[in-house]
Parts: sequence; structure tokens; C-alpha cells
Amino acid sequence: MTTWTDHTADRPISLTAPSGIDRAAHHRLDEAWLAAAWSHPSTRCFVVSGGQVLIDETPDGATELVMTPSFEAPLTEAHRYFLGTDEEGTSFFALQKDSLPGRMDQSARPAGLREAGLLLSDRDAGLMAHAVALENWQRLHRFCSRCGERTVIAAAGHIRRCPACGAEHYPRTDPAVIMAVTDGEDRILLGRQVHWPEGRFSTLAGFVEPGESIEQSVRREVQEEVGVTVGPVEYVASQPWPFPSSLMLGFMAHATSTAINVDGDEIHEARWFSRDELGAAFESGEVLPPYGISIAARLIELWYGKPLPTRGAF
Repeated sequence: MTTWTDHTADRPISLTAPSGIDRAAHHRLDEAWLAAAWSHPSTRCFVVSGGQVLIDETPDGATELVMTPSFEAPLTEAHRYFLGTDEEGTSFFALQKDSLPGRMDQSARPAGLREAGLLLSDRDAGLMAHAVALENWQRLHRFCSRCGERTVIAAAGHIRRCPACGAEHYPRTDPAVIMAVTDGEDRILLGRQVHWPEGRFSTLAGFVEPGESIEQSVRREVQEEVGVTVGPVEYVASQPWPFPSSLMLGFMAHATSTAINVDGDEIHEARWFSRDELGAAFESGEVLPPYGISIAARLIELWYGKPLPTRGAF
């Protein structure tokens, strides 16, 4: 595997820029420190519920997380997650609740990461991604996988412990590969999943299986989904994708065959595009591009040579 390094610096991938937050993992087991941090007047917190947070527009047109001092926060003890500190020493916490709090001014609104990740600052987007990932894991892993007993939260939300058998469970991350496949004519291969609307095309992707390298996963997924064989694989970048718990590993992959045979289970349609063909399809509306915060758009852009249009994007 080689690494693609020439074209990623100018347009950073969403959720990957430095957030300025030190996760300070060494404090997660220090209950005295956590209590002091929570009670400090500079500490800020926000509520996460069902993958959503409250966001608000500032007078200068920016968008930010709705955060409050800890002493104004809704009551919760067990579901309070320490996210880290900034350079000024401010501590940040997320509170998992069954619903988002109301706002007296009515200006704030709920938003998920797909929307908010494009609007928030690097700091706020990083905090939100961390909180959403923890919330997803906490909601789905309440019982011990070893003995079935209900587990308890520890390490400021980053461990669940089993009081019966003593097992410790950590937040899981599922590695997934996502690849822009090109051929000898420098065309790109894009597919449409079975549940996507007509015209919605993007890169191929899939989960890494047990005992498999990421390069093997790229080749297997492309072969399984569209019947195309892949040779050289070049790593581009990774992106956290807490929907609910993935880490997307992005690649450029070179096809050694071009005949398409879609599997019909995951991929309904796949096509090779030249740059002119893809540009014309974007212009006519025949193809709707990926956009949003997904790394898929950046992989296509690396090949396409310019930003993708936003009309009809998701």
C-alpha cells in the first residue's frame, strides 16, 4: 500500500482538522479531579440526545454549539462524559439525556452531525463527534457481552464495567474502507446503493472483516459489489464516522478489469465516468453528487480536480 499525500492539505476533510482539545485521558479515572473540573466556573457542557445537539447562530454569522456553564446544566450523574480541555484550561463535558432542553429565546435548533459538522468550528465539531460517538456506544452496549449483566459507566463515559464478572468494555470503532476506483483510461467507478434515489452516485465502501487487511478489504468489497478486480491501492486519509461507530479509511484504487456485474444486494447500479461525462451528468442533474461531511466527496474531488457541485448533494 502506498500513501496519497499530494492533494489533501488545501481542503481538509470534515471532522479531521485539529480541534484544539486535549482529550486528557489521564484524568478519566481521577474522580476528585473530575469533580473539581465539573464544579469550576469556566467549565462548559452541552446536551447530546439521539445523535443531536443544539446549535445556534452568532451575531457575526457563525454557528456554534449551545453550551452552558456546568452549574446551569440539566441534572445527570451517570451519563456525564468528560471530553477534554482546551489550551486555556477550560474543561468540556457532554450530558446524555432522553431529549434536548428547550430554549427560552427560541433561536437555537437541534441538528445532527451530518448538518452541524459542516457549520461548526473545528473545536465544536470535534467535541460533537466525540460526544455523539460516546452516546451511540453507551445506548447500544448496556449489558456485558461476557455474562449478560447490566454494566455501569466508568472513566467519565469511556468504559463500561460489569459488576458481576469484572469485565471492562470500551467504545468500539468499526473500520470501514471507502475507495475511489479508477481504470486505465482514468475513469472513475461510482455506484448507487439499492436504497438511494435515482441518480444518487458515490464511491464504493464496506466494512473490514475479521482477519483481513485494509488492502484486502478494498479489493474484496469492490469485487463483491461490482465484480471489478483491483490492483494497486493508495491510502488517502481517515475520517471518524460515528453513525454509529465507524472509522472511514479512504483510498484511491486502480482497477485491473472494467466489466461491471453489480451484486444487486447492496449496489443497484454502477457506472464508469470520465471527467467530462461526470461533469455533464452533474450539470444535467442525471447524477447527484455526494457532499456533506463524508470523505466520499473528497475522494471524488481528488480525481475530478475541482470541488463537486452542491446542487442535490447529501
